Amino acid sequence: MKSSRLRVLLLADSVAFHTERIATELRRQGCRVMVASLEHGRMHHFHLARRGPIRFLHYTLAASQVRRLIERFQPDIINAHFASGYGHLAALARGRRNLPILLHLWGSDILIVPNKSPLHRLKTKRALQAADFVLGDSTYLIEAASKLHCLKQSRVIVWGVEKACLGFHRESYALNRPLKVIVPRTQARVYNNEFILRALRPLIEDGRLRLTFPDFGPLAADFRRVCGSLVGRGVELYERTPRRGFMPYVASHDVYLSASRSDSSPASLIEAMALGLIPVAADITGVREWLSDDNGFLFRQDDEAALRARIKSLIESGDTCERMRRRNLERVKNEALFEDNIAETIGIMRDLVAGRVS
Repeated sequence: MKSSRLRVLLLADSVAFHTERIATELRRQGCRVMVASLEHGRMHHFHLARRGPIRFLHYTLAASQVRRLIERFQPDIINAHFASGYGHLAALARGRRNLPILLHLWGSDILIVPNKSPLHRLKTKRALQAADFVLGDSTYLIEAASKLHCLKQSRVIVWGVEKACLGFHRESYALNRPLKVIVPRTQARVYNNEFILRALRPLIEDGRLRLTFPDFGPLAADFRRVCGSLVGRGVELYERTPRRGFMPYVASHDVYLSASRSDSSPASLIEAMALGLIPVAADITGVREWLSDDNGFLFRQDDEAALRARIKSLIESGDTCERMRRRNLERVKNEALFEDNIAETIGIMRDLVAGRVS
């Protein structure tokens, strides 16, 4: 390391909010960070040109650009996010350099992408092989990655929530009438939002429930058509909002709901727990590390009757679940503060650079 200020080349999706979060916090904690991305995000970054018409090859063909960035920026370490894309790119760009790679797994890069084709699986395995250290937000995710390829070193560090967001925790646990439920998962097939709408439509039409969804994602236009006349009459759609405004908006709801078909430890779930919402989610492996019958409610995946019965029970019982919500807040404080978890990540980076991690 050339100075006490760690130089990090961050390869990640510049559109993704998590990339902006981690880059900002790394800088706040004293790192010098260069973000390089194939995406056109609004955050400050070096834009890697997409070469050729075949999207699958864009990461491979960007390797020469990243090699030039390495020569110019002289990073101490590469932090790559998403194994099959930027992890693969980091492996190609590093070549024979003695430059450590810290790989952040995001969930779908391990749980979904390797099953798309043998080539996707090969790219993911190469990224895992090249990584000197692998971070995942759940034991489930790390174990799934280790089944693809033996990991040199790994650790579970959740994304977590910023300390400032704890100030938005609900002052009152009294339930709204009608009950307000938010589904903060983008409109994509994996998040199964149409299933939620079908299951809870009778409660919406009876005026007992208000349901909130994001108005963005690859299936947003289709979802708006499905909602139809319910928008403004029990269904609310929100646009992308700066985090400082979005967190109190989430906190104004009673229940966090997710029916995702695949997840690691969802950042949105941890945020909802920090804000004081009652968590309800489909019972899948990745969610169980943060949600059980002791601190929330699980329902059988794709079971409309089970989800409808759970939400109806919350409406009719009037139970505020106060003890549960307070316990969830304490767990977040103990395990999932974003600033603390980034500090732990920086510690790993420094050890890698110093050769203290083999």
